[in-house]
Amino acid sequence: MNEVNKPENTEDYLKSYWIASTKKTNYPSLDQDIDVDVAIVGGGIVGITAAYLLKKNGTKVAIIDAGRIVQGTSGFTTAKITSQHYLIYHKIADIFSMELAAQYAEANQSSIEFVEKLTKQLSINCDFERVPAYIYTREQKYIKAIEKEADVALKLGIKADFVHELPINLNVDCALIFENQAQFHPRKYLLSIAEKIPGEGSYIFENTEAMDIEKGRPMTITTNRNKKVRAGKVIVASHFPFYDEGLYLARLSPKRSYIIAAAIKEEFPKGMYINAESPSRSLRSQPDGENQLVLVGGEGHKTAHGNNFDEHYDNLEKFAQSLFTVESVKYRWSAQDYSTLDNVPYVGQINSTDENIYVATGFGKWGMSNGTAAARLLADKILGKVNPWEEVYNPSRHFTGTAYMKLFTHNFDVAKELVIGKIKGGENGVNIKCGEAKVVELEGKKYGAYRDNEGVLHIIDTTCTHVGCELRWNDAEKSWDCPCHGSRFTYDGQILEGPATHKLNYYKEGANKIDPNIKL
Repeated sequence: MNEVNKPENTEDYLKSYWIASTKKTNYPSLDQDIDVDVAIVGGGIVGITAAYLLKKNGTKVAIIDAGRIVQGTSGFTTAKITSQHYLIYHKIADIFSMELAAQYAEANQSSIEFVEKLTKQLSINCDFERVPAYIYTREQKYIKAIEKEADVALKLGIKADFVHELPINLNVDCALIFENQAQFHPRKYLLSIAEKIPGEGSYIFENTEAMDIEKGRPMTITTNRNKKVRAGKVIVASHFPFYDEGLYLARLSPKRSYIIAAAIKEEFPKGMYINAESPSRSLRSQPDGENQLVLVGGEGHKTAHGNNFDEHYDNLEKFAQSLFTVESVKYRWSAQDYSTLDNVPYVGQINSTDENIYVATGFGKWGMSNGTAAARLLADKILGKVNPWEEVYNPSRHFTGTAYMKLFTHNFDVAKELVIGKIKGGENGVNIKCGEAKVVELEGKKYGAYRDNEGVLHIIDTTCTHVGCELRWNDAEKSWDCPCHGSRFTYDGQILEGPATHKLNYYKEGANKIDPNIKL
């Protein structure tokens, strides 16, 4: 295969297209204590949509985000707005009921209409487009599952069809098509909505990290800026709940997946495509001015599990080349998602007793439709309205047998990582090349060492500040990642993703020292 054109510097295209193609935000940081009706932690699709709906109904709201809004998972998505979520419906019907499967279908299908309606009402130019969504297989063992999914989908009233061919250059055994789905540019959409939120007693605060919630009337969110947000109700929409009063660390599993944005010579066949088997492969198009990009995603794996993470991008490029004439790869990025024990998100009261704290998490790579549904559900609950999807998303729902097995497996893996990570030693000394990182052992203690392209050595403590698992180096993103709960840190110890709320101890060659007795 021909080598595609790439920038000489990998960092030139190691970025999300959604972020690169939109303006930067500049909302203020919290600089004084404030009082609102509802405080929302997290400025992604859940937080912004819920804030908009609540303010529209006369509620004073405040969004606080640890970084910049829509630069978390909502800024790194594939941005498919679809009710087709792998093969979810026959599973919900089997382990719960057809009634709950219908709730899930209605929540996600109606969210497509919600997004379309809002783009028209607010005149948002966000590349919204109605397209069909296909799930296909090239392995015979998945045919029965796709047939079953088609049968359940039709019974639920979804416009679906079982087919044996695709309009794209792929030989498949069979496929399931959902008509009338959609795709869009998530930041163009969400940043336009966000502009409607500040004012009249409502706020958006960036670079303001929520540290804890003090229960009471009102609730009080303490922040890293020594200022407080007091509110009658709190929505925790921080991807992984920073305030874990429901054992979410035991009920959520972190996974990373990868995306490349490529320019191709051919016309991309209208639609969104994803396979049923592993490794996962996702395809959709995206207009880029007068040109068109193809987003190729997949290669999902549990966070910090595996080696040579950069290889995942290479695999996606090879897949793209097998289908199209790839002229260049413009962007590449990765995303982190959390999956629940039964693959249905947790949306509602954070637990059965704290009636004024709400949570939305565990969207499992389908956050554009599920996140919109979650925001609508939570806004309804706070406004005292009945929402028809509460039961299927209830965070306190009972565990199924499959969920118990996943609970055991996930937490056994966490315990194993805690033990093995402490036992396994590092390399002696810091003989490290530019652009390379290693776990090293200095005077009997383990550290993570990375030498940047300028030759400067950066050293961090490798113990995650969340629950103490040992971090692993991610060569694709130049980050230290936690294999237990998915916290991620920069090579200089700053938090990239939670649930960790404290940065790592960090030492820079020539600036400070790990230990006066250690020579680097």
